[in-house]
Amino acid sequence: MATVTTGDGQLVSYVDHGGDGPAVVLLHSFLMDTTMWAPQVAAFKNTYRLIAIDERGHGETPANGPFDHWDVAKDTLAVLDGLNVERAAVVGTSQGGFVALRMALLAPERVTALALLGTSAEPEDEQIAAAYQQLAEVWIAQGPDTVIQAVATICLGDHDPSDWTPKWREIEGERLRFIMNALVEREGVLERLGEITAPALVLHGTADVAYAVAKAEAIVAALPKAELVTVEGGAHFLSLTHAEDVNPHLQRFLSANL
Repeated sequence: MATVTTGDGQLVSYVDHGGDGPAVVLLHSFLMDTTMWAPQVAAFKNTYRLIAIDERGHGETPANGPFDHWDVAKDTLAVLDGLNVERAAVVGTSQGGFVALRMALLAPERVTALALLGTSAEPEDEQIAAAYQQLAEVWIAQGPDTVIQAVATICLGDHDPSDWTPKWREIEGERLRFIMNALVEREGVLERLGEITAPALVLHGTADVAYAVAKAEAIVAALPKAELVTVEGGAHFLSLTHAEDVNPHLQRFLSANL
């Protein structure tokens, strides 16, 4: 993987899949990495320049201390700077959607379009946040196998988690705390979405157990130019678990807006 170092010393790993088409940034979900985008890379690599980021604390990008998703948005913009990419569409699933929205708020002139999958613009529910933090502490104290099936069900539904559980078992405790705290302590940005003028596609699975479809409906209501598509039976990480349903909508949206 290639890397860039930001102005504040943060190393960021990424994969530039190349190509001469318009740039599209791919931002993965919590606990995942650039490889979760394999179905989209296979489908779109000959049409777009796909740039997949390992977000802070994930994959090969370290987390050297506490951070938030605004920091990750700045990391991603630094990657685009390093590649001399002035403007790009941004596609984000779950946590990746948190980052994508923040990119559009930080640098609206650089975000041509947004595709947001299985995400929310609201803060985490307090009870759910407490449950997730407790889950992380059990993971750290007793080992990942005590909770890995529960995590897989939340993230992937009925999808086979075997490609991911070995990676999850390797996450050290301090890193898990950093990424979990960033997830559950984030502030909401729903009230600011009216500032975003880029067209947006909001995709959400009807079987998403992390965020109800109402979260997606709230995003669409707040964004000036947005459409909602629901994927029947789609799980939380639906870009991976339901790629065959998702990719035609992504293709239609990107081709119309890039």
